[in-house]
Amino acid sequence: MKEVTAVTTDSFKETVLNEKKPVLVDFWASWCGPCRRMSPIVDEIAQETEAIKVCKVNVEENPQLAGLYHIQSVPTLMVFRDGQPKASRIGLHSKQSILQMIGMNG
Repeated sequence: MKEVTAVTTDSFKETVLNEKKPVLVDFWASWCGPCRRMSPIVDEIAQETEAIKVCKVNVEENPQLAGLYHIQSVPTLMVFRDGQPKASRIGLHSKQSILQMIGMNG
């Protein structure tokens, strides 16, 4: 079973920016109710597809990353391709909506 990768400021370049396949990054915080509801959806996507890498960034522990990508609300989901952010969604979304953002049919 594929796990979601926890990413820090130190591991972001290696884990996300240098990845060959698309990466879905979930920017979240422990105090955030919608983040807690989104987490199982993100986990499910990670387990169901090998086509993308799925990562989570705790914005409380990694404020530099949150600032770098202008994360002002959580949860924020971002899709990175070739080291660049290509799409993002803020707030709680359905699995189908997230898959469509990634470019996969839900």
